[in-house]
Amino acid sequence: MAKQFDVAVIGAGAAGMMCAAVAGQRGKRVVLIDHAGKLAEKIRISGGGRCNFTNVGATHQNYLSENPHFCKSALSRYTAQDFLALVKRYRIGWHEKHRGQLFCDDSAEQIIEMLKSECLKGEVSWRMPCKVESIDRRAEGQEAGFVIATDHGEIAAASVVIATGGLSIPKIGATDFGYRIATQFDLKVIEPRPGLVPLTFDGPSWAPFAPLAGIALEVDVSTGSGKGKGARKGYFREDLLFTHRGLSGPAILQISSYWQPGTPIVLDLLPEMDVAEELIGAKTTVKKQLGNVLAQWLPARLAEGLLLANGFAPDARLADMPDAKLRKLGDAINRWAIVPTGSEGYRKAEVTLGGVDTRELSQQTMMANKVPGLYFIGETVDVTGWLGGYNFQWAWASGFAAGQSV
Repeated sequence: MAKQFDVAVIGAGAAGMMCAAVAGQRGKRVVLIDHAGKLAEKIRISGGGRCNFTNVGATHQNYLSENPHFCKSALSRYTAQDFLALVKRYRIGWHEKHRGQLFCDDSAEQIIEMLKSECLKGEVSWRMPCKVESIDRRAEGQEAGFVIATDHGEIAAASVVIATGGLSIPKIGATDFGYRIATQFDLKVIEPRPGLVPLTFDGPSWAPFAPLAGIALEVDVSTGSGKGKGARKGYFREDLLFTHRGLSGPAILQISSYWQPGTPIVLDLLPEMDVAEELIGAKTTVKKQLGNVLAQWLPARLAEGLLLANGFAPDARLADMPDAKLRKLGDAINRWAIVPTGSEGYRKAEVTLGGVDTRELSQQTMMANKVPGLYFIGETVDVTGWLGGYNFQWAWASGFAAGQSV
């Protein structure tokens, strides 16, 4: 005989625990199911172990989706201030870093313990580790709802919430379970791909930059034209990091979510300076080699790599360079357009772009429009935030919306 619940939440991560806690505290009989042996590993490793749990500036404009206004409703009904109030209630120390990012002073473990306590208040039942083998609607003539077959027996529930996340970081248990369930119930899925991920470069044009691993600097980065159907233009000012295989750092993670394969990203390595004008203006007063002049503004190894890549000898004298050549060099620094050959993939991606098409869901409740009682929340859905606490805020907000509704 199947154990009966009002709500079964599948996936005990950020969104799943939030949803289960909210529903349980409304008096619903809730079961929370997860295949992992260790709870909320993605929370645990986030923010360098301190969990960047929200961003005080979060609005729908910080999210990517084929249906960009979908997330407005949930985000406006459960804000960063609402989650911060919960954190304060549990006396968890926190601090704000740049651009509104909030982190625990101590450990991400405190956020996990807080969510567990909230589930306890709602008398949520746990099944973990517990593998879901299938989800089916009850047969006609029976009470409405679903039957979930697990390796611990059958569970019956009036509502099922899918909170199983995306494909990023498979080593901590990421799977395509949510997308498979959506497809089973004839819901459209926007093709998933890695987001917030380092970009890679191959070939001879990258050879001068391969030895620069470890160099970091603040840059402007952009991609896309913003023209055409589904086009997205992205722009960020953040830190860039050279790696052995390409580029990383917050600037690249951010732009990777906007980047389309085969198209360039454009870097301004000295965003506060018109390099060509500075070089031309200095010709008559500075009797230095080109490499030494650039090394005043850029890391010396990077300056040399840029000169070699663009056909300039680092020991050439600035005073001897024609203005046209200096303009070309200025362009190479202020508007360096390079085409990544790929990314580091789900192994290094912080999130998954794409997911269950939001046009299939109610923006108020997160329920599938044509499958009453079936909900999708968190990263499983085609809503992806920027780097900096935005994805956790979507987890809390979408989990709260579903938890209020189920």
